[in-house]
Amino acid sequence: MRIALFITCFNDTLFPGTGRAVVSVLERLGHEVTFPLEQTCCGQMHFNSGYKEEAIPLVRRFARVFADEEVVVSPSGSCVAMVRDHYPRLADELGDAALAREVRAIAARTFELSELLVDHLGVEDVGAYYPHRVTYHPSCHALRMLHVGDRPLRLLRAVRGIDLVELPQAEQCCGFGGTFAIKNADTSIAMLTDKLRAVLDTRAEVCTAADNSCLMHIGGGLSRQEAGVRTVHLAEILASTEAQPAALA
Repeated sequence: MRIALFITCFNDTLFPGTGRAVVSVLERLGHEVTFPLEQTCCGQMHFNSGYKEEAIPLVRRFARVFADEEVVVSPSGSCVAMVRDHYPRLADELGDAALAREVRAIAARTFELSELLVDHLGVEDVGAYYPHRVTYHPSCHALRMLHVGDRPLRLLRAVRGIDLVELPQAEQCCGFGGTFAIKNADTSIAMLTDKLRAVLDTRAEVCTAADNSCLMHIGGGLSRQEAGVRTVHLAEILASTEAQPAALA
């Protein structure tokens, strides 16, 4: 299958290794991965900040750039939720019937990584090996808007060598929420403090999630506490083969 990678501006700028990990996983499974060079921001930041009109050119650009792609995958639940949920609403509010048709068509072919792997490729074991104690934080957009459910956990449970431990109060928000963390810093920090306590209670070496925005927030808090816990995107765990023993290779 030919699959187009939508890296997102956040990952492209700050966490390019996550995009490379997505490519590694999909190519290992025998798929061709393309990368449309004209892609840019999905407009989520503008939309969430109340600038709907400013988001529209980015909606049009996304629809044009990915129009001919069979399947689009992204390692960001929040950006996929923007495409699938908010793009059609924005087009409808604008009264642009042609754009509405375009975005609904592309939205139906755009998936978060765990959705693509489990539901559309029918894969849970991607051949990963990751001998670390790991806990999983379900990000809000993936959990509440995309309803990914236990798909990331099913992928993680199939990773060889992993010690996967449950995160207490896992469904509680980490407090990032994009511009929310800036505009409501005190509330965001209070929410983050609860999340950090839960992560540390697991005694995990690694906290993972399907969104680097959450991991940046959580990782910053863990770093400031010198907790010795790393944050690693789900895609990077799935891409890892870390010198597998011969019997597992």
